[in-house]
Amino acid sequence: MIDAILNYQFMQNAFFAAILASTACGLIGTIIVEKKLVMLSGGIAHTSFGGIGLGYLLNIEPIYGAFGFAVAASLAIASIRRKIGTGSDTLIGMFWSLGMALGVLFIGFTPGYPPDISSYLFGDILTVRRMDVWLMAALTVFMILAISSLFNYWKAYLFDEEFLRVLGVKSSLLENFLFVMIALAIVILIRVVGIVLVIALLTAPPAAARLYTDDLKKIMGLAIIFGLIFSFSGLTFSYYYDLPSGAVIIITAALFYFGSVIIKKKNTAIQ
Repeated sequence: MIDAILNYQFMQNAFFAAILASTACGLIGTIIVEKKLVMLSGGIAHTSFGGIGLGYLLNIEPIYGAFGFAVAASLAIASIRRKIGTGSDTLIGMFWSLGMALGVLFIGFTPGYPPDISSYLFGDILTVRRMDVWLMAALTVFMILAISSLFNYWKAYLFDEEFLRVLGVKSSLLENFLFVMIALAIVILIRVVGIVLVIALLTAPPAAARLYTDDLKKIMGLAIIFGLIFSFSGLTFSYYYDLPSGAVIIITAALFYFGSVIIKKKNTAIQ
């Protein structure tokens, strides 16, 4: 596979996409898992499908439409949840359904033959384009800077919001910023595992890392490593066996997580 990465641009694109997606999973996914925002992230991901449909309707790059819908949905969910106090499950379910419905409607209005949206729904790492890689790289660099420069604030947001208030930082402002970054992470992952599976890749690596350490930095680092393992497994099986990369990535992640849980339980029982 090394020769393929060196000789074929589509393999180079897939290689870099795997690295960038794994980095996004490790950083943002850790915060999502620790703050218990898994279902909210799924709601944002599925809402972004409306943007993909709009992109096809307006004849613009669908990923840009997904980006706009994901950011708008994340901010709207955060605002409505605080102001109205609507139950999170209800609110997420409404956005989830509305986004998917709008996507189907926009695609139905698109002139000509219906576009193939399977790569956006289920992902295909081998179809990632150079333009996608550059967009993913820009968003990932932004997230790295946002997490590293404000790391202590994120730590306080996760474990001690009272300390944030002492520092004079509004938790709502930090939460809005987090939701925007969740939207960015989703855009990064859509081309790799698709909308349907994105929530699993965002949560499986940090959840597995959480079994091995309680240190936030170490969890992020391990989650990135695990994400690389899962992503490269999908890339390898896609290239050699013509299997759906998104499905292979998620199955690998799930097996690794459950295996880690079993091993930890056995070790605990022995001790």
